[in-house]
This record gives sequence, C-alpha cells and structure tokens, in this order.
Amino acid sequence: MNEDQTTRICLWASPRNISTALMYSFAQRSDTKVVDEPFYGFYLSHTSAKEYHPGAVEIMQAMENDGDKVIRTMMGPQDKPVVFYKNMTHHMLDLDISFTSKVVNIILTREPLQMINSFSKVVDKPKMKDVGYQAQVDLLNYFKKIGATFMVIDARDILLNPYKALAAMCRKACIEFQPAMLSWNAGRRKEDGIWAKYWYGNVHQSTGFEAYEDKKIAVSDALKPLVKQCEPLYSYLKQHFELGK
Repeated sequence: MNEDQTTRICLWASPRNISTALMYSFAQRSDTKVVDEPFYGFYLSHTSAKEYHPGAVEIMQAMENDGDKVIRTMMGPQDKPVVFYKNMTHHMLDLDISFTSKVVNIILTREPLQMINSFSKVVDKPKMKDVGYQAQVDLLNYFKKIGATFMVIDARDILLNPYKALAAMCRKACIEFQPAMLSWNAGRRKEDGIWAKYWYGNVHQSTGFEAYEDKKIAVSDALKPLVKQCEPLYSYLKQHFELGK
C-alpha cells in the first residue's frame, strides 16, 4: 500500500492471455476497482497500430491519449482501497515507468505458439511489437533493477489452479484473498473498454476461469518466424515464474 493508503496492482499482460478474465476476477472483490487498458488510446495514437486495430478511431476518441496524464490519474486519488489496472505491456512505448516502484506488478505471459495463434485471428500478420514479449522482458529487467514489487505468472498456471494463483497474487499485494474472485456473471461488465465487442466474446460467455486444455496448435508458415523469435523471450520470463515450478 502506498502513502495514500491505496494498493495499486498493475497487470502487465501480452494480448490474448486471459487478462480480461483476471480483471473480471478482481472486479468481484468488495474493496477493488478495476480499470481496463488505460494506455490503449495513447498506444494507438502514437503508433501505426491504429491502422489495423479494430475500432481504433473510436477508442482514441473515447480515451485520454496523453500517457503522462494517464499515469497521473492512476497514481492520483482513488475511491476504493485497491485498484487493479489491466495493462498491455507493449502499450507503454517510451513513457516514464518509474511509477511502477510504487505499485504491485504482475507480469502475465503465455506460451508464444498459443498466444500468437489466438492473436492472429483478430489482428492479421502480427509483428513483435504487437505481441509484447520483448516489452515484458524489458519490464522484468527494469523491475529487478529498481527493486520493484513484482511476480511473473503464466496463464496456464492460473487455469490449472485458479485458487492457488489468485491467492499468490493477493499475498504479493498484501491483501486478503476473497472467494468471490473465483466466479462472475456472464456478459459484459461496465468496466469493459469500448473495444470489448472485438476482443471479449469468449470471456463474456464465461462465469469463471475455464479448465486448461493442452491443445495441439499449428500456425501458418508466415507466423512461424515470429513464434521462433518469441520463444527465447518466453523462456527467460519462465525462469521467474512463481507458480508451476
């Protein structure tokens, strides 16, 4: 908890990685406010991603596009004692991330073959800058350098044992686990970003974390170089997993 008595949890996820389900989980807590991808507008307005992300113009019009202002809002007064920010790591670009020394950081990653296969169904021909693995590694190294509070977790380990994973995250944040975090009502949530109609179809049908399935996946030849490029980055992140060892 910070000097203002607010516990801020920043999730740093790669895309297509149960991050929305995790946001829904924290939204069930009686003491917690959740915020969906506060840097998305900033990211789109400062990159070519606006040219191929669905709903980009609508998103930029609806959100704050100044990343520094977003950070000031995040670190400013809050109306709940716990705030959970769902972030895509690659959205940060060249922002000053020193504020991460004052929050609890959770890096959420996923095996590249599965993640890239899922992402390519929404964004055609993704590139390294779209999938976030290098950004996650850079963020991890920064956390280690400044001594920030962090943990690294794999989506697979959350699905294998949601209670164990959520309890570990709560311990890291020095908050009590609440059983309500294990389930939610199907459908949209008021906290959903306006991009939900493009990305959240599956999670809107869920009422909890789905059981993990070890599926055989084959990506197109065009995506294989990206998968290969991401694998060593994922392996480095894996060395820091706090679950599933």
